[in-house]
Amino acid sequence: MADSREVMNIRQASQYLGVSPDTLYKYVGEQKIPAFKLGNRWRFKKSRLDRGWKRSRARWNRRRNANRRPRRKPPGKFEL
Repeated sequence: MADSREVMNIRQASQYLGVSPDTLYKYVGEQKIPAFKLGNRWRFKKSRLDRGWKRSRARWNRRRNANRRPRRKPPGKFEL
């Protein structure tokens, strides 16, 4: 997307963030993504998306790493 608009619609924002429009609607409903309504349409400010998305991804990565168990080693060969 070569267009550098400050305010984006759902399609533009989903392409910018690399998620599907359905996922973006879900994130808006869960208040994970900063958005506002203009009439009956969702709009997204690029600068707020950049800040919010980075913060959200960092939080998600921290949670994922905290809940991650150490990998088990595959069983070795048994010698007879």
